[in-house]
Amino acid sequence: MMTRTLLLMRHGKSDWNAGAADDFSRPLSKRGKRNSRRIGQWLAKQGLRPDILIASPAARTLHTATLICQALDIPAAQIVQDEHLYLAGPDTLLEVIGRLPASAHTVMLIGHNPGLEELLAGLLGEAAPLPADGKLMPTAALARLQFAADWQQRDAGQARLAELVRARDLDEK
Repeated sequence: MMTRTLLLMRHGKSDWNAGAADDFSRPLSKRGKRNSRRIGQWLAKQGLRPDILIASPAARTLHTATLICQALDIPAAQIVQDEHLYLAGPDTLLEVIGRLPASAHTVMLIGHNPGLEELLAGLLGEAAPLPADGKLMPTAALARLQFAADWQQRDAGQARLAELVRARDLDEK
C-alpha cells in the first residue's frame, strides 16, 4: 500500500488589532502573511503538493491557504472550505480525515489550535517532542505525518512524524 502524507498546518499569525467584528473574521498580520508564504515556499522546494487542501473558512485560515496555493501554483479555487475545521477538536478533525477519498495521497489541513496539537498527539499515539520554546504548533507551523494505511485507519500510533516545520525557523528567501 502506498504511503499517505498528511500535512497539518496552523494558520499564520492573526492581527488582533485589525478591528475585526469577531474571531472568525480576524485577518492575518504582516508576520502571518510572511510566514504563510515561507511555509508555501518550503513545501514547493520539498515537492510537497497536496492532492487536496482543506481549510477552515475563518478569514485568517483561508488567507493562509491562499498564500500556500500561490507558492505551489495551485488555483485558490481548489481550496476546500470545511466549516467543521473552525476551532475543531481532534475528534472532528479525525472525522474530516476519515472522509478523504482513497485516491488522495497527500492532503493538507489548515486549521486552529488546540485541536491540531491534540490531533497530532493522538495520531502519533504519544506526545510529539516539544521544541526548546515549549510550543509544538505555533502560528504558521506545519507537521508532516506519514501513514502506511488508508485514511480510515487513523487509530493512535498509525502515523509517524516526518518533520515539524516552523516558519520562523526557515530562512527568508
